[in-house]
Amino acid sequence: MELMDLTAAELVRLLGMREVSSRELTEAHLARIEERNPAINAIVTIDAEAALAAAGKADEAAARGGSLGPLHGLPMTHKDTHMVAGMRSTNGSPVFADHVPAKDDLIIARLRAAGVVPTGKSNVPEFGAGSHTFNEVFGTTTNPYAPTLSAGGSSGGVSAAVAARIQPLGDGSDMGGSLRIPASFCNVVGFRPSLGVIPMPSPVNAWAWIVRTGPIARTVEDIGLFMSAVAGPSEELQLQAPAQATDFTRQTHADLRGVRVGFTRDFGLGVPVEQEVLDVFDAQLAVFESLGAVVEEATIDFREADRVFGNTRALEFAGGIGPVVEQHRELVKPEVIWNVEKGWALDVREILATRAAGTRLQQAVRRYFQNYDLLISPTAQVLPFDAALRYPQSIRGVASETYLDWMRSACLLSATGLPAISMPAGFSAGLPVGIQIAANHHRDPQLLRWAACYEAATNHAQIPPAAILQRVPTN
Repeated sequence: MELMDLTAAELVRLLGMREVSSRELTEAHLARIEERNPAINAIVTIDAEAALAAAGKADEAAARGGSLGPLHGLPMTHKDTHMVAGMRSTNGSPVFADHVPAKDDLIIARLRAAGVVPTGKSNVPEFGAGSHTFNEVFGTTTNPYAPTLSAGGSSGGVSAAVAARIQPLGDGSDMGGSLRIPASFCNVVGFRPSLGVIPMPSPVNAWAWIVRTGPIARTVEDIGLFMSAVAGPSEELQLQAPAQATDFTRQTHADLRGVRVGFTRDFGLGVPVEQEVLDVFDAQLAVFESLGAVVEEATIDFREADRVFGNTRALEFAGGIGPVVEQHRELVKPEVIWNVEKGWALDVREILATRAAGTRLQQAVRRYFQNYDLLISPTAQVLPFDAALRYPQSIRGVASETYLDWMRSACLLSATGLPAISMPAGFSAGLPVGIQIAANHHRDPQLLRWAACYEAATNHAQIPPAAILQRVPTN
């Protein structure tokens, strides 16, 4: 296999044994971008000169010996909503088309400290809004398995890059499914951790809770490797999570025997899901049963979740992006303006009602986990759709009133704050389908161990995207 076909864990082992250099690996990574990116537009900024210089320094550090970070020498592009010092970081917005920050976001700083070699940026929707990756700065990212279709979003660029074997591992973020939906569309793994496990300080709201940063990879082992590099407390957060980086290095054996699994197709709310997605989803129930899990149809009471998610998201948009809309309204896409204005319109009574609804939702979460260990559900309500669309206009005859409606399967879980992982679950007519697995608050390491059991029994992510490989010219 070529280097970029290997997992991050395999590459880190090769680097550690000095069987491959960081420079060799970075050159292979940059070659893959040149070879495969034109078909999917996943990587939108590249700084090869700086990357090769950083790789050279990584090799020098390895030659000197001593302690090295868990990702030492591994090349990686970063999501374009994450600020990378000295590198064009646009948020996918014309407002920031030429923005070069002076400081790394915390997750980037931790990845650098772990030894990552930054090589460029992956594409996003403007301000990460929506689960389809397109913007006026760089255009649309498409799916390696079907390059006329959506790669999902907002971590669509990194998901497409990982699926296309441009890199094995990458950073993303998730408010309403931005790690999970592109993972489902691209046949990779996307992990949304519990609150604070990967600190994500907000410059405008120290108590922000609905947005998370997390990894995209092709294996659960690589997800754990990423978490071991970036998890842990930060003085910038008011509330600290109990998980530590070392919790993700102790990947003890686990199985699903006796694990109590509830499943839902529609979240108890009649959420519309395409039949092709449900057919793949239903087949996974037998996998869990074959692994010894006790599988029953059951769900959290999600009746309060739409209100909690919609209003919390609107307030975050108003607080974070509102000033940009006020100053540059003509440059911002209409979906972002709508979300900001929804936040501005919320009155005190509705904000208080949302807090009360969130309290009731957490009570429902506690009741559910008194009887079950996991909740499984469809990650996305649809198969990858035409990339020329802004979003699906309807699902099974149910019209989408806003750009968020088709993402509801992920948004409902976001409202609970639970850790959730999207796992490749198979294909429908050659298009990837994901299954969403959620556990109780701060059971992140255990969730990864259970997900690894499912992965070992299925291994869908090992099926490469033939569509993009067919487009690559051979010598």
